[in-house]
Amino acid sequence: MITHLVMMKFKAGITAAHIDALEALLDRLPDQIHEIQSYDFGRDVVHSERSYDFALVSMFANLDTLKRYQVHPDHQVVVKKLGDRKSVV
Repeated sequence: MITHLVMMKFKAGITAAHIDALEALLDRLPDQIHEIQSYDFGRDVVHSERSYDFALVSMFANLDTLKRYQVHPDHQVVVKKLGDRKSVV
């Protein structure tokens, strides 16, 4: 089992609407990508100095399934959206 963890810090100017749109895209991925075995994400609720703004934890059967997920066209839509907005530090 492979656990994939992504933590993000958003740049200034990222609105709740931007994050809502990101969450909507992420929420669809488990239905679109069969390699995903577990998929959880959410916004920071602690807001400490060390906190990240957003985190994603996903699980895959093995490294090959993680690699297929990373290049899957539906996952690439999310990657492109984050890059286009330059929303992540």
